[in-house]
Amino acid sequence: MNEFAGRVAVVTGAAGGLGRAIAERAAALGMKLVLADLDSDALEMASEELQAGGAEVLALVCDVRKCTHVEELADAAMIRFHAVHVLFNVGSCGAPGLVWEYAEADWEAGAGANLGGAINGVRIFAPLMLGCAARDPSYRGHIVNSAALHGLAGAPALGMDNVSAHGLLALSETLYHDLRLVDAPVTASLLCARALPARPAHAHHHRGEAHGQTLDEAGRQAVRCLVDEALPSAPATLEDVALHAFDGMARGEFLLCADPQTLVAMAERIAALARGSAPADPLALAPRIRAHLSR
Repeated sequence: MNEFAGRVAVVTGAAGGLGRAIAERAAALGMKLVLADLDSDALEMASEELQAGGAEVLALVCDVRKCTHVEELADAAMIRFHAVHVLFNVGSCGAPGLVWEYAEADWEAGAGANLGGAINGVRIFAPLMLGCAARDPSYRGHIVNSAALHGLAGAPALGMDNVSAHGLLALSETLYHDLRLVDAPVTASLLCARALPARPAHAHHHRGEAHGQTLDEAGRQAVRCLVDEALPSAPATLEDVALHAFDGMARGEFLLCADPQTLVAMAERIAALARGSAPADPLALAPRIRAHLSR
């Protein structure tokens, strides 16, 4: 998909962070916007600022973990704009912690919003977009799921992001193949963005109240070092990620904004699985970080 002006983009998680950056980039390309987020105040602010810049915007408070909310979002988009051309399922990064120490509420808030939200988006919007294509022979559509780039490396103490990222990869690959199976003028991509800071209020809405993980500040700092040092060539700003996302869509790429080192780590993991050996150690080249994290 390489024509964006006048098309309709639905962006979840749009009140801040990567979702806001994607909305801004879509507006700069002349797209009409349907913005969704749990943070009503930040969503209203984002909507007003984008409209002040000339964008046509519909904003709705939406909990993507709830199918009824996503259905209402889709209905509102069709009533207002009569079509949806691009769906961005934008999640957020989870908190670090040992995988058995996350509380049930952490999984519901983290993986529920990231992976579950994308599943709801695909379930509701893919049939809607296929219906748009049936009515318009010139229609082209695209669904983009977002995942934490470091989650694809399978590093320790990042279980929430790892589970979400691999689930999103499987969802996106399957969606890509299923759309081709029915010869749809709709395609799919996985946007892999490094852990970038979002506004605290926005992140809080996605994480929920409970935090079962017990890493102390030293452990959290070690995880941050791991992410920063493992992804030196990944896009450095939210605006860079959004720019690369749309450029990659225009080029027909499936994996958007992927860091080369992460792809190498993924290949090593797959090779280890093929040999039946233990998972490849993503910290093999970072013993200092492993020692810090272990302490």
